[in-house]
Amino acid sequence: MEVKLHDIGEGMTEATVLNYLVKKGDHVKADQPLVEVQTDKMVAEIPAPAAGIIQDILVPEGETISVGTTILTLETKSSPLAETPSSQPNVATESTRPFAIKEEETVSVKRTIKRRVLASPYTRKIARKHGVDLEQVVGTGPGGRITDDDVYRFIETNNTKQTNHSSIAGSDVEAQSFEKVGDNSQSSSIIPFHGRRKQIAKKMAQSLYTIPHCTHFEEVDVTELIRFREELKQQNFHISATAFFIKALSLALKQFPIFNAKLDEEREVIHLQQEHHIGIAVDTKEGLIVPVVKHVECKSLREIHEEAKHLTKKAQENKLTLQEMTGSTFTISNVGPLGGSIGATPIINYPEVALMAFHKTKKRPVVMENDEIAVRSIMNISMSFDHRVADGATAVAFTNYFVRLIENPKLMLMELV
Repeated sequence: MEVKLHDIGEGMTEATVLNYLVKKGDHVKADQPLVEVQTDKMVAEIPAPAAGIIQDILVPEGETISVGTTILTLETKSSPLAETPSSQPNVATESTRPFAIKEEETVSVKRTIKRRVLASPYTRKIARKHGVDLEQVVGTGPGGRITDDDVYRFIETNNTKQTNHSSIAGSDVEAQSFEKVGDNSQSSSIIPFHGRRKQIAKKMAQSLYTIPHCTHFEEVDVTELIRFREELKQQNFHISATAFFIKALSLALKQFPIFNAKLDEEREVIHLQQEHHIGIAVDTKEGLIVPVVKHVECKSLREIHEEAKHLTKKAQENKLTLQEMTGSTFTISNVGPLGGSIGATPIINYPEVALMAFHKTKKRPVVMENDEIAVRSIMNISMSFDHRVADGATAVAFTNYFVRLIENPKLMLMELV
């Protein structure tokens, strides 16, 4: 019986094998965890579909594989694998790779059929970089759309085919040469580029090459917000600044729903989403992760504060569930505690259309309306948005509305009445 990588949720297409919890020859029970895999969202366990004996482990730890790839084989009482010879493991491993069978026949058929190729700009960029003709690639996305994983799979299949014609001796020489160069280099070190770091890099590149980013910068006077939070503390109400930011964003999104949208290029429509699910970018030891506070439009400041605090703690402990990391419609990044005070050009959390970053608050001399100079607490914000979906004037109006609520926090409460 083959144990394959299945879609754990949210349209997952690949994962990295982190750690095997069993070894060849182990007896396992049904639903016993066999292997840990890491997606761009979480670490998950793949359980045994039935009781049996681990016959073979096909994918090494650290390798990234596509959904549908066989990870290991399990010998059960009814499994035909019990009668399969265990010789030639390399051949068996290659035969389990997706799309490895009859690849030449598939390509020859595709070449005779001219079709409209559906692919995002990011996917096309990958294809151009590797010299791949997209007409030869089978799309697994909606409506036959070609994804970046389809292109990588096509490249891997062709590279595997070419590698089989190379001599083993030549490969050994290459490997030895590479190791020698690495050993002689005293001024550099190697960090494995896989797991969450690789998933983050892939998603960032996808967003940057797909979305035409535009960033608007603005200053916010948070002096009154600081005073108001102190007043609440005296009444035993502890509400974080992040909770105020999230609630103000939700109120602003009601006025400017275009920034709570998703662009469907294939159907050529923009979906305006009614629910406000705000993602919070959290810096962890394992890398950036985005837990989601859902239905912000229906929650009080205290509820938002408690949920955001709880999710941030779980993120730092690497204990978030898949449901707590998916479904965001707008993302925020509070880099103030890290020391960033001037500004940044944050990358949008694809497929969202906007992201707002909050920077460190500093006291500055400010000329007030009566021309007097006062010391005020000023915070910079950076909002990146998808210029295909919204114009600059709309982004400025949205930001101004948000700033107005933060600079007058009691006005925010009036908006909730």
